[in-house]
Amino acid sequence: MPTFPPFPTPARIGLLGVAFDENSSYKRGSALAPQRIREAFFCDSSNLWTENETYLGADGLFADAGDITPSAERMPIETEQAAGKLYEAGLKVMAFGGDHSVTYPLVKAAAKNHPNLTILHFDAHPDLYDDFEGNPHSHASPFARIMEAGLAKRLVQVGIRTINGHQREQAKRFGVEVLTMQRWRDVFNLQFDSPLYITFDMDCLDPAFAPGISHREPGGLSTREALSVIQSLNANIIGADVVELNPTQDVSGVTEMVAAKVFKEIVAKMLEREGTRVN
Repeated sequence: MPTFPPFPTPARIGLLGVAFDENSSYKRGSALAPQRIREAFFCDSSNLWTENETYLGADGLFADAGDITPSAERMPIETEQAAGKLYEAGLKVMAFGGDHSVTYPLVKAAAKNHPNLTILHFDAHPDLYDDFEGNPHSHASPFARIMEAGLAKRLVQVGIRTINGHQREQAKRFGVEVLTMQRWRDVFNLQFDSPLYITFDMDCLDPAFAPGISHREPGGLSTREALSVIQSLNANIIGADVVELNPTQDVSGVTEMVAAKVFKEIVAKMLEREGTRVN
């Protein structure tokens, strides 16, 4: 199977897998996702071209730092350090989770290199719990940690359809812009005037399009709707992650292919902003 070139080959986009799911509150399995996304990207079912006709198989485009498999105690520091090395090398960073708790250290690394960060968060859930089931580092809590640490000046959430009273209060506390599924189209009217980090939880999609997830919440975005939001962005996307793919719950690898597609289209936008198209 083809592979991405290893770090530190000169490149534009740094890749990092965080094979970790110990902060999941329900079904485990997302630790298997990083390698499955790589396999889906290279699968002969598709090709390496994006919808704006950027070729992602060109030499010198990616540098892959591989996967880290940290313990629960070491995950925050090891993830931040691994992503930080890529940012410090001058790369934009694309990470594959893992459960959503990995986003906190990934954003910490991004914020150190890109002040005044804005986050665009795709998800069925706000993930703003102060302490979910006794775990302040749960995959249901990363954005509470991010916002209380002042790592982002702005957090915009799209696809939300499970918000409760506590998380609504948390959203007010932190000034989060919550675009529920009833308002998801409002994202097309937003302007992003600072470096943008995208975090894409696969359960933002309706489970009809992405069954390979742990928390299936009907009524989500279609794959095309999510891609349209990404493709419409006019922003300097400096980092991103795709999280919460659970291959143990997938059907015939469908969700893995969707995750690879989301990865491709986010990378295309990262390059497009720089005026870079590889034909």
